[in-house]
Amino acid sequence: MGGRHSKSIRPRRYSSSSYGPSPAWDSSSYGPSPAVPSETYAQPAAKQKLQRRYSRIADNYNSLDEVTAALAQAGLESSNLIVGIDFTKSNEWTGARSFNRRSLHHIGDTPNPYEQAISIIGRTLSAFDEDNLIPCFGFGDALTHDQSVFSFYPDDRLCNGFEEALRRYREIVPHLRLAGPTSFAPIIEAAIRLVEQSGGQYHVLLIIADGQVANFLYIDWLLK
Repeated sequence: MGGRHSKSIRPRRYSSSSYGPSPAWDSSSYGPSPAVPSETYAQPAAKQKLQRRYSRIADNYNSLDEVTAALAQAGLESSNLIVGIDFTKSNEWTGARSFNRRSLHHIGDTPNPYEQAISIIGRTLSAFDEDNLIPCFGFGDALTHDQSVFSFYPDDRLCNGFEEALRRYREIVPHLRLAGPTSFAPIIEAAIRLVEQSGGQYHVLLIIADGQVANFLYIDWLLK
């Protein structure tokens, strides 16, 4: 997702005001109910205003090395990364069948599927991110549902590399209540907004989810 290469424009800063009203996020370990930035996705008419300077890269690969090679072959020298994590209730249902009857977000002695994905994919994509600053968002929990996203940090701070993204993920999971339905639209709209704010720098949007998705038609329309 994005247009031209990004390495000529630094530092990257995003305005938290673009995320609209902030719902309260109860978490005793974070202090008194910090505000959570949210991104309510735009109506279809808004998309007509976007310039057609974004492109997609094919997804028929068998390994992460092939993905890295394809990105480089497509001319990607540097990129900004955006991460979106699915916190919907279906992670409990899927985990009951595939993760020893535990939620896919279960934090324990061994990495859960989300921790594994963040770690493995992070090592591949971070090679393209020069400043190593990553906007990380969650969606589908009891506060955002399918209408908005929340930042991993209440002050909209970026994660410094995938190591911090993984650490922060582990910190917030115990304080979240899974809900739904699952829609990628809010995180895609949030990513589009960040690309617009960056002046069209090249971005890679990484969405990690359990596979159950609603609103396919709207998502397909967003990506065209």
